[in-house]
Amino acid sequence: MITWMQKHNKYLVWTIWIATIAFIGAGFVGWGSYNFGSKAGNVAKVGDIEIPQTKLNMAYSNIYNQYNQMMQGKLDDKKAKEMGLVKQAFATLATQAKLLNFAKDAGIIVSDKELAEKLGTIKAFQKDGVFNKEIYQGYLRSQRLKAKTFEESLREEIILNKTLALLHVDALPMEIETVSAAMNVADKLAYKVLSPSDVNLTIDESKLKAYWESRKENYVTKKAYQLSVVWTPSSDTAVTEDEVKAFYEANSFNYTDAKGKQLSFDEAKEKATQDLKLKKTKKSAQKSYIAFKKGKLASSETLTLPLGDPKLTKALWDEIQQKNKGDILKPKIVGDKYATVKIDAIREPSVMTYEEAKEKVTKDYADQAKKEALLALAESTLKNLNESNATVSDFVTLEHHDNLKPLNSQESLQFLQKLFTSKKEKGIISVLDKVIVYNIMEQKLLPLDENKTEAVKQTVNQMKQRTFETNLIQMLDKKYPTEVYMGGLTN
Repeated sequence: MITWMQKHNKYLVWTIWIATIAFIGAGFVGWGSYNFGSKAGNVAKVGDIEIPQTKLNMAYSNIYNQYNQMMQGKLDDKKAKEMGLVKQAFATLATQAKLLNFAKDAGIIVSDKELAEKLGTIKAFQKDGVFNKEIYQGYLRSQRLKAKTFEESLREEIILNKTLALLHVDALPMEIETVSAAMNVADKLAYKVLSPSDVNLTIDESKLKAYWESRKENYVTKKAYQLSVVWTPSSDTAVTEDEVKAFYEANSFNYTDAKGKQLSFDEAKEKATQDLKLKKTKKSAQKSYIAFKKGKLASSETLTLPLGDPKLTKALWDEIQQKNKGDILKPKIVGDKYATVKIDAIREPSVMTYEEAKEKVTKDYADQAKKEALLALAESTLKNLNESNATVSDFVTLEHHDNLKPLNSQESLQFLQKLFTSKKEKGIISVLDKVIVYNIMEQKLLPLDENKTEAVKQTVNQMKQRTFETNLIQMLDKKYPTEVYMGGLTN
């Protein structure tokens, strides 16, 4: 998914909507500062539409959160910069602006009534299935957004949806037949599965050292910090049931399940209680910070941690990286308590000695050597592959692949996805840590399955929609030029 998004980021307007519903519940993420050009407050102009810095902030924040979720919380600012997320966010906004220019010229508008109806359908702003103004206003306050700004973004979303809906054209019978035929091709294979266990590897110490010498800059110690920490727990802070309920009512939009559905008070009670306790404990944490800073309070413990250690939060590590030795950070939430941190010492990364790096070097060298040996074995196997020394399959399709032993279902599917997009009658395909050597013995076209006609129709519709959208954007690129006021947004 990430690879696809990076490859097609120019046409992401229908993949990522950055301003409204998708943004609810997400926090803002910053990436540094830039020098503005002649238009203070705006980063670019597309056609007649200005793109403000605030909208770019929202776009970047949302795309950052999406990638971070895909990467299971392992994304950081450095990696985001390497991936060009700011450029992706701007490309999305520029594409949206071109569509909005086109919609304006075409006379596509959204009435106040349509806007109100759309706003009322957002579940995060509902209570008992009905739009709740207090929840909505609480959300705006928490995100420091004006209603006018949020609603203008929502209006733009509706306009974009209306515009793209004009490109929808149902699949024609011939198109359905053509795609169905392509999806119903079946191959009979002679194949052999090779894995790392088929390769015997003896590690030569001199080759291992040579491997390390040529790559030793890749083996460095982690940056580490010696920290004095004052912990201020919230567990003993007293809260009443009524206080928790009132707190939940004011912040209910923050309590949702994995699908974005708002949790009831009973479902959110434990988390809301913890959040309220932390809120009430904040003053105590600030007092401890002042006392610690004045030398009147000793630290709770001294820690030496590598950068990014999960004992502290990502937000806290982000701030620690910006500070110097001797600095004391204001209290930050870590779990159910506050941490006031003083940086006692900083140990910069350094190249490991051979002995320090040997375990990791040995693993990396073995992995590479096995891959090279496995590929060499596959190439020699391909030259002599026949029915007598290979497994012969039944006719297989993308849907019928469970008989490709010893591959499991997932490996079989990945293999066939690569096979059916290859033009080679015989060849080598890698799947995870395995290599499959194959030869297509026979091919046939299966009869059409009437039960799958609707699914094929949807596939054709999606292909046509994507083609129309891509061609439209290419046309709009020429019609609505982009003027950029700040650096780092385009290649």
